[in-house]
Amino acid sequence: MMAQKFKIKKGDTVMVITGKDRGKTGKVLHLADPGRVFVEKVNLIKRHTRPSKASKGGIVEKEGGFYLSKVMIVCPQCEKPTRIGIRMIDGGKKLRYCKKCEEIIDKG
Repeated sequence: MMAQKFKIKKGDTVMVITGKDRGKTGKVLHLADPGRVFVEKVNLIKRHTRPSKASKGGIVEKEGGFYLSKVMIVCPQCEKPTRIGIRMIDGGKKLRYCKKCEEIIDKG
């Protein structure tokens, strides 16, 4: 089975469009396997951990995951949540662009 390709990458700024955290923005920490995304300081959950040699234990807050359909990428130029398109440039390289302002999102 091939790995899925997504238009959102690690380090992108995204905005949550549904749920209790609607309207919050943050950077993508990592993408999980079946189309889930973990966003910095959004969808915080609490985990109760036992003490061990490595950690003291207690209640730890960390980010929970979202489905990719619940987030939209925020364009760095127009500062709005937008859909993403893909353009081919000379040399056969693919770059992502904002469908609202037509600016290239990828650097390079």
